Amino acid sequence: MHDPARPAPWTQGRPERDKAALYDDLARELDALLSGETDAIANAANAAAAIYHALPQLNWAGFYFLRDDELVVGPFQGLPACVRIPLGKGVCGSAAAQRRSVMVPDVEAFPGHIACDSASRSELVVPLFAGETLLGVLDLDSPVLARFDKADQAGCELLAQVIGRHIGAL
Repeated sequence: MHDPARPAPWTQGRPERDKAALYDDLARELDALLSGETDAIANAANAAAAIYHALPQLNWAGFYFLRDDELVVGPFQGLPACVRIPLGKGVCGSAAAQRRSVMVPDVEAFPGHIACDSASRSELVVPLFAGETLLGVLDLDSPVLARFDKADQAGCELLAQVIGRHIGAL
């Protein structure tokens, strides 16, 4: 298991295109893993586990699904999480309300951050869609300040597209 406090071996001194290739590989692996299964929760659970174990320096990886006007925790890897997040609140609620990715280098500097795990220092939240329908968000937390960059955002947006195709309309 990768120690989240140690530098990510695939990010140190490597060009962004290398990181992009790794996300492309993970997207293909996720597509193969999720193909053939029609249960959205089973696919979200496998996707959360695959992402958590594939990407270094994470302490939480999982999903919040849109239910009426709030996000409800779905399958994840990491410590127990906040169960319900109102739209527009915290990083997850902001990403869902704005229907765009939100990358936060220092969660303590994000107004209204909801701290589920006090060890989290940075966060990346990507919305999940089935067509134009917002399903929820993919949420990644790290105990490392500024863990996520533009290559991670683009890579996770690619992963979210793959996952959205396999979890459909929850």
